[in-house]
Amino acid sequence: MCDKAVSIRRMTLQDVDGVHAIERATFAKPWTREDFIKEMTTNACARYLVAEDEAGEIVGFAGAWIVLDEAHVTNVAVAEAKRGRGIGRQLTAGLMQYAANLGVSYMTLEVRRSNQTAQNLYRSLGFEYVGVRKRYYEDNGEDAFLFVCQHMPPADPDFEEAETARE
Repeated sequence: MCDKAVSIRRMTLQDVDGVHAIERATFAKPWTREDFIKEMTTNACARYLVAEDEAGEIVGFAGAWIVLDEAHVTNVAVAEAKRGRGIGRQLTAGLMQYAANLGVSYMTLEVRRSNQTAQNLYRSLGFEYVGVRKRYYEDNGEDAFLFVCQHMPPADPDFEEAETARE
């Protein structure tokens, strides 16, 4: 099921409060509001997308750090009341397309061993399990599964963004 009433777009500084609220409600050790501001203003590798509903409310977000031809997914989260509607899939697929447009050839991510829902989502989008990071999560020492996707979507030849370097 896909929520057609949601639009996916690039995150802006105006979205930080909405994103941070979802982050706090989702993760045991959430990033701070200042962390997101730094990501948006000083981390040249960071790219974030938000899912916005018809009322203009941020209902989810996804981010990655992009270095050369690799992207590492930093976080994907959807507001609890909006889960199960395909928003996480839309965000992750959108992030994959965005990364491919920037020349990324593969993506990596960690996911909790216990988070079967997220693992199923990532597998359905072409990610494969490649290993385990023992006691990765600081809050409870849970292992993380490392996933990689080496089958990125084709890049949009018309894609451009202000940060894109040109020779």
